[in-house]
Amino acid sequence: MAQEIERKFLVAHAGWRALATGSAQLEQFYLFSREGASVRVRIRDGARARLTIKTGRDGLSRGEFEYDIPLQDAVELRESRVGKLVDKTRHIVPLAGGWQVEGDVFAGALDGLVMAEIELKTADDAPPLPDFLGREVTGDPRYFNSQLALEGMPQAPD
Repeated sequence: MAQEIERKFLVAHAGWRALATGSAQLEQFYLFSREGASVRVRIRDGARARLTIKTGRDGLSRGEFEYDIPLQDAVELRESRVGKLVDKTRHIVPLAGGWQVEGDVFAGALDGLVMAEIELKTADDAPPLPDFLGREVTGDPRYFNSQLALEGMPQAPD
């Protein structure tokens, strides 16, 4: 089983935007989501589609299976989604040492939310953390994309 290991952060300020080297428009939706498992379809730049199955409850490391699917299948599956569409623009920001930040600027029902992810090779990796990264939300299920689709914008913590 493939493992996705990532740290997630809220973004503290917009200084990262000038450092971005590329971007992609992502539309994603969920066909199934419960604690510990989800099935997602993602359409990238309106041209490619991928089905992803995620397992596990740990926010840092989760099982991940990904499969390319025909774009038309993804479009048809959109009507069977649970929750709302998650629309975002993903920006790539390179970091020292070959690391990169994926900065997600959400639109639609999640307009105003900006998050960042750093994918790791192992759970012990310690990539550089630039100053534009704010509060870490790794492991906070309110910030899982599946929860954003089902529950909407997270409320500020108490």
